[in-house]
Amino acid sequence: MAADYAYVALFLIVGLLFVVLNIDVLSRIIRPANPTPEKLTTYECGEDPIGGPWLRIHIRYYLFTLMFILFAVETVFLFLWAIVYRSLGLFAFIEMMIFIVILLVGLAYAWAKGALEWV
Repeated sequence: MAADYAYVALFLIVGLLFVVLNIDVLSRIIRPANPTPEKLTTYECGEDPIGGPWLRIHIRYYLFTLMFILFAVETVFLFLWAIVYRSLGLFAFIEMMIFIVILLVGLAYAWAKGALEWV
């Protein structure tokens, strides 16, 4: 019984060594190491960078983005549900309505807290 776990442990160790050797050691040997000031600047679509690379961005932009991603994923679920709607029956309809109500409550909460405001 313990021998079975030893095979798994050996496989994991060999896998980790393979990954570490390929990513760290082999990449250091193969890659060219020629950093110039031009290569070390922040890339901004071909334009010269203005200011430093570490800018403070307001958290509201992140919250707005997370809200958008959340509702985009939920919309995908709605499309998939709509495709098989006729074969699911009344129970699935009630479940989806509960799901939509939960989404609307979340949207109302975010709206009340001001997470959807840009300024």
